[in-house]
Amino acid sequence: MAKTALITGITGQDGSYLAELLLEKGYEVHGIIRRASTFNTSRLDPIYQDPHLDTANMFLHYGDLSDASGLSRMIEKIQPEEVYNLAAQSHVRVSFDAPEYTTDIDATGTIRLLEAIRETGIKPRFYQASSSEMYGKVQEVPQTEITPFYPRSPYACAKVYSYWITVNYRESYGMHASNGILFNHESPRRGETFVTRKITRAVAHIKKGLQKKLYLGNLDAKRDWGFAKDYVEAMWLMLQQKEGDDYVVATGETHSVREFLEVAFGHVGLNYQDYVEIDSRYFRPAEVDLLIGDPAKAKEKLNWEPRVKFEELAVLMVDSDVKELEDRMSGRIETTEG
Repeated sequence: MAKTALITGITGQDGSYLAELLLEKGYEVHGIIRRASTFNTSRLDPIYQDPHLDTANMFLHYGDLSDASGLSRMIEKIQPEEVYNLAAQSHVRVSFDAPEYTTDIDATGTIRLLEAIRETGIKPRFYQASSSEMYGKVQEVPQTEITPFYPRSPYACAKVYSYWITVNYRESYGMHASNGILFNHESPRRGETFVTRKITRAVAHIKKGLQKKLYLGNLDAKRDWGFAKDYVEAMWLMLQQKEGDDYVVATGETHSVREFLEVAFGHVGLNYQDYVEIDSRYFRPAEVDLLIGDPAKAKEKLNWEPRVKFEELAVLMVDSDVKELEDRMSGRIETTEG
């Protein structure tokens, strides 16, 4: 009999790739989506367009992490065997402008979901999307599962709370609950306001003569960048283990925003220095300068390794954005949501 999984944040980058993976494995997949006046499910389009996936096994439900009673009713109705909490206000810079909202969804939302699970008496395995941003002002290099956290944004502070409350419910109530401390992971489905996708979309538009400049903040910030499709596999593997645990998911390499620019612009024969300008509005009030994870535990216990490397990832994203723009210009697609 097919397993049943519930994904919060199914319309996001990670949620859409995870839904694909679970459908490939024969799961019945349920996803929570927020009510909006416009369609916000464009990242799920590849699933509906894939003839090899049985989309009759995917169900979308309106809901929100701010609605505790709604979450309880949903858990009771669906009776999931696995719950993946991927929903969040996930933009670090925006969290400084909307700290209360970020905390309500990213921190309190997690406790609402955990309580909904506990109160229904159902015992699904639980995955919490934790973040490398929790390390912030890093206390050691590289960062491991035992590196102390030093969050440097409202987003990171909220994620630290969610991390520890997940550990607390595992230890207090015997829940099979795991934290995946995911370092930066990108893809063609990355939101257009995130720096990597902002760069690759600009490359496509500049190459076609539709854009002249790209405005960015700190080009020297260093991140550990991997491919989102690889990382959702690690999420699934965590919930297949005998017991819940916490894992760093990373490539073990670090690269600067400047390096990403060099690869992305260079791929289409351009020099980024001719087009990129610094805009102070994109600097964070408190910067995170260096993130690099040590995925040794995930490799040993989950038998997980990233497949797509940094340069391959940047090229993959540029090619996707160039094709999307060409399709739109030729009239093959009318609109594309971010």
